Amino acid sequence: MTPGYLQVSGLRKTFGRDVAVDGISFSVEKGRILTLLGPSGCGKTTTLRCLAGLEQPDAGTIVVDGERMTSVADGIIVPPERRHVGMVFQSYAVWPHMTVAENVGYPLSVRKWPRARIAERVDQVLESVGLLAFRARPATRLSGGQQQRVALARALAFHPRLLLFDEPLSNLDAKLREQLRLEIVRLQREVGTTSVYVTHDQAEAMVISDQIIVMRNGRIEQQGDAQAVYTEPVNRFVAEFVGVANILEGRVVEGAGADHILTAEVRLGDATARLRAGVPPGSTDLTGDVLICIRPEDIELTDTAARTDATNRLHGRVVTAVYMGNALDVVVDLGDVTTIRVQAPGRTRVGPGDRVEIRVSPSACVCLPSAPVAALPPAGL
Repeated sequence: MTPGYLQVSGLRKTFGRDVAVDGISFSVEKGRILTLLGPSGCGKTTTLRCLAGLEQPDAGTIVVDGERMTSVADGIIVPPERRHVGMVFQSYAVWPHMTVAENVGYPLSVRKWPRARIAERVDQVLESVGLLAFRARPATRLSGGQQQRVALARALAFHPRLLLFDEPLSNLDAKLREQLRLEIVRLQREVGTTSVYVTHDQAEAMVISDQIIVMRNGRIEQQGDAQAVYTEPVNRFVAEFVGVANILEGRVVEGAGADHILTAEVRLGDATARLRAGVPPGSTDLTGDVLICIRPEDIELTDTAARTDATNRLHGRVVTAVYMGNALDVVVDLGDVTTIRVQAPGRTRVGPGDRVEIRVSPSACVCLPSAPVAALPPAGL
């Protein structure tokens, strides 16, 4: 594991017989933001609570800026109030009996800052989140988005060494979520505080993160930047959880060469077709049964009369075509039980029943191992 400002090694947490976090390790560089992404019950919030000191793990170490916050083997558990960690919760957690300024200044009062210094710092962070004009207003008289800005300002007020976000935007409407995503990115870049962000929303993770960890069943499935996780998923779970993915079952008939492209025969109902697909970097040479992952936006609807190259071309019939403004969401039947979803340009003119040909570049097809996706655990960990 590459050393970083935040280093987590062998972290494990159980609740009775349920394993919430199963020996995970990761590292975050100073000033960067890492997102823990996954479905409910995957262990991401439990991991965050261990970082904050709100949960005591059964094993593992947590090091922040060279200082051990947790080392189960050595009996080191630094209490939450001494970790100098800021946390932004899903529920805002503003104090209703306080004004905006009093909410933001409370962590500074607890730390015995002088009043003049508290007032100066409160005004600084309120200005950074666009709420300086509301400093004297009762916190509960603000909108949901404004209350979350108060919570963010409060977490930033005391210059935390680590900033933690626990699904902070999930209670907001879609437009406000989009605005605050960008706001969080801007503020995080300005203050440069190393951050860990928890969400189940892959679009949110894509916008906010320098690095993404996809979790399932308490384990790390994949880690990388947004583009790598989206375009080079390591398995079916990651492919389907991070965005929309067409998954076709097939069997390798020609192994990958120097170009890392192999040929697989895919099943389309009673028929078969051959597709050339890329092998993700770092993967071993795949053989036997495989899965081919294709993103809807990488598929081109073509004119059957203009065929020049038969590589990765399939024929089918349009089942549905839904106009989305900037795109046409098309479902194409490739044969009996096999359908494929295409995101075509909004100007595309096709409708149900039309015969179409689709084409996809071999480099946009990702070959994955055919191991089944295990069932997810009950939500709540």
